Amino acid sequence: MELEFLIKTPKVVKDKNPLLLLLHGYGSNEADLFSFASELPEDYFIIAARAPYDLMYGSYAWYAINFDADENKFSDLNQARQSRDLIARFIDEVVAKYPIDTTDVTLVGFSQGTILSYAVALSYPEKISKVVALSGYLNTEIAKEGFEKKDVSHLKIFASHGTVDQVIPVEWARKAPEYLQHLGIDIQFKEYPIGHGVSPQNFFDFKNWLKNN
Repeated sequence: MELEFLIKTPKVVKDKNPLLLLLHGYGSNEADLFSFASELPEDYFIIAARAPYDLMYGSYAWYAINFDADENKFSDLNQARQSRDLIARFIDEVVAKYPIDTTDVTLVGFSQGTILSYAVALSYPEKISKVVALSGYLNTEIAKEGFEKKDVSHLKIFASHGTVDQVIPVEWARKAPEYLQHLGIDIQFKEYPIGHGVSPQNFFDFKNWLKNN
C-alpha cells in the first residue's frame, strides 16, 4: 500500500460496505482523526491515512508550507498535486483489498486534509461520493487540469469552519460553497464560534449529515 494507515472494520458487515477515508491536517498523523472512529457509524470501513511527508516526531504533511523573509506563507503546489494523485491511487488499493462499495466512498478531511479532499473529489469524482470538509478551503490550483469538465453532479459535501479560526481565515472557507454550487454540487456549509478545530456540535452535525446522505 502506498500510504501507512489505521483501519477499523465495520461492525455491521454487508456484501460491500461504505468507506470513510480520514485525511489529517499539516503536522499531525493518522491517529489524530482516527481517535474518533468509535463515534462514527458502525457500517463503515474507517481508514485513516498518514500523509507522505515526514516532518519528524510523529508529524506529517500532505505538502510543505514554506515561509519567505517577509513571513509570507507559500504552499508547495507540486507536492500537493502529487499527494492528490497518491490519495487517488490509495483509494484504488483499498477498494481492491477490502469489500468496499465503490459508489459510497467519503473523504473526511481536516485543514490540509480538507484542501486535499476537495482536490481529489474534483479531480477524480468517479471515485468519490461525499466529502466532509472540516476547517479547510478550496484551492482549485491543486485540482487536475480540466476538472471543470468532469461530471461532479453526484457529489455531496458537508463543509464547516470556525468563525475565529486563527490558522485558516473563515473568509477563505466561505468561497467554496458558491463555487461548488456553480459546478452543480450539493454542499451544506456551517460555521461555529470556534477556532481551528471541531466542536462537539460540529461533530454531531457532520455525523447527522452522513446518516442522512
